[in-house]
Parts: sequence; structure tokens; C-alpha cells
Amino acid sequence: MADGLLLLHAFPLDATMWVPQVRPLAGVIPVVSAQFPGLGKNPMPVGEVTTMDAAAEAAFEAAERAGLGRMVVCGLSMGGYVAFSLWRAHGNRVAGLVLANTRAGADDEAGKARRKALADRLRTEGNGFLVENPPPLLSAQAPGDLGAEVKASIGAQPAEALAAASLGMAERADSTGDLAGIDVPTLVITSAGDTLIPPEATAPMADQIPGARLAVIDVAGHLSSLEAPSRFNQLLQDHLRACGIE
Repeated sequence: MADGLLLLHAFPLDATMWVPQVRPLAGVIPVVSAQFPGLGKNPMPVGEVTTMDAAAEAAFEAAERAGLGRMVVCGLSMGGYVAFSLWRAHGNRVAGLVLANTRAGADDEAGKARRKALADRLRTEGNGFLVENPPPLLSAQAPGDLGAEVKASIGAQPAEALAAASLGMAERADSTGDLAGIDVPTLVITSAGDTLIPPEATAPMADQIPGARLAVIDVAGHLSSLEAPSRFNQLLQDHLRACGIE
């Protein structure tokens, strides 16, 4: 088995969001961009909820099939929630973490209600309304073609799978208590233009994880890996080297 990189995608997208990272890195180290249940043409989830634990197991199985041994796990947004689940279940295989535009805490009751309402609407109406009015995934400065690309990716995801993932995020565990026990090199990334999970929600993790490093990307919104790929890739490559994977 080889050391490598496991990429965990955001909601409501799929693993194709990682193309700007996979292309430059795939010729250097093994890279797996995992798809969560029902998304990216993966088989539909079993039951009505895709828990973060189930998404983590799907990602870990993808890494296993690809022959990854020790891995740096990079999760953005929902991918960060999944990264925490993967750490709890398979921490012995994790050589390092990248937690981008995400947070450790669980949703409050209002947040859970919003996710459940979104799931109900997706199951009733389909995903068209989410394509037309997506959450604030990009900054106001993002080019229009990137916005169109993001909308197309949302439109490609089955409404039922998006609903199941939304419910899974609503019931996810609070990972704040895990932060002090993370003992692998960790990079926390946030973006100045992220209004969905703002810097004040992400940055404190860098103080709570022993030895973690914080990086702030100035010109990007929530999907920092897509909106500022050069900066994100440099941070990622530096962290891979710090983890002994290059």
C-alpha cells in the first residue's frame, strides 16, 4: 500500500470539485477523491439518512480500493465533518489532516431545522430550486463561469441523495471534544470571503488542535479549493511535505 491523499468533498457537490487539486498532484502522489453515497453517480444511500459515519466509511473503502496506506485526509465543509468521523474510526491510518472551511461543532436546533426543511423540500420539489439559488458557496468576486460550473454540479446530484446528506449533517456528532486528541499534523484553512462557515467558526480549531497551523485565503469564498486553487494547492503541498508524504 502507498502513502497518499484522500479528498472529501463539500455539500451539495461531488468529488469533481477536486479536479483543480487532482490534476497537479496525481502525477506526484496517489490521490483519491472519494464520492459520498448517492452523489457523483455512486449508489444511492441505504435508508433516508447518509450519516457522516457512513460517508466516512464510503471514503475509507475508496481509499482501500485504491491501495492507500497512510493518508493525509483533506475535507472541505461537509468533507470536514466526514474527516472527523474518519479520524475517530481509522485514526491509525491518518498521517495528517486538512480541515478547510469547516467547523467542529454540531448544528444548533435552528440549524438542524433548516437542514431538515431543505431535505423535505428536495424530496418534494427536486433539486432545481437549489441550482437556481445555491447557498453562498463563492465570493462576490468569483468569475461567472465558476458559478455556472458549481450550479451544474449541484444539478447533477440526485435530490434524494442531497436530502439524505442534509439530514446526516443535521444529526452529526459534535467533534469539538476530539480536537485536543488529534496528534497528527493538521492544517486549518479558512477564507476571508466565506459567509457560509465564516473564519470565526473555523479558525478556533487551530488553537484547539495541538500544533495545528492556520491559513487564511484572502480572495475566496466557501469553496476555497475551487475559487483559489493555486493558493489552496500550495498550502496542500506544503502540508503533505510536513506529513512526510510527497
